[in-house]
Amino acid sequence: MTESSIPPITEDDIADYLANTPDFFERHASVLAAVQLTSPHGNRAVSLQERQAEMLREKIKGLELRVMEMMRHGQENSGIAERLQDWTRVLLLARDPGALPALVTREVAEHFTVPQVAVRLWDLAPAYADEPFTQGVSDDVKAFASSLTRPYCGANPGLEAAQWLGEPEAAKSLALIPLRADAEMAAFGLLVLASDDATRFAADMGTSFLERMGIYCSAALSRLRPDPA
Repeated sequence: MTESSIPPITEDDIADYLANTPDFFERHASVLAAVQLTSPHGNRAVSLQERQAEMLREKIKGLELRVMEMMRHGQENSGIAERLQDWTRVLLLARDPGALPALVTREVAEHFTVPQVAVRLWDLAPAYADEPFTQGVSDDVKAFASSLTRPYCGANPGLEAAQWLGEPEAAKSLALIPLRADAEMAAFGLLVLASDDATRFAADMGTSFLERMGIYCSAALSRLRPDPA
């Protein structure tokens, strides 16, 4: 093989050699000390050790920011859990079952800063058949509520349930939470949360908190249902 036919050494060849020869810089310490790199904080040249120190500082800064973000989320989640506990306590202390629907809507709005809240119930005990919270519910809404396996979150395309709100035209995003006495049973109600912020209840948001709210709300409002035969 002639000298001209020998392939040139590439950067990858050098990188592979150094990666596979860990003692190279032990045998050539002066080369390591002489390596100069461009600093990301300007055009000045820095030693390899300085560059590594800069990279380490940047990594530590990134980790600190992540820890701060985790702490912030933890504080927010703790606050939400406390509000949910307070809200549930109010429902448990209610003595008059017939006052529960109004109590639910008022306390959800207050504890969770939701601009508009409404609830409708059906298949209740005869004593509540003519109450306002049972009116304006079509068979389509009942079927829709029973079809939900998790809360609906998203834009308001003019859903019938939005008409239960005080100002349906202001509802840009909705969360519709089915109410059922048991996970395997048909829904007996629908809790509607609405906001004038189109991103408040986004279609891709997590629903675990809303599901828990639905469970507690369902348990409280089950007091209005007829006694099992």
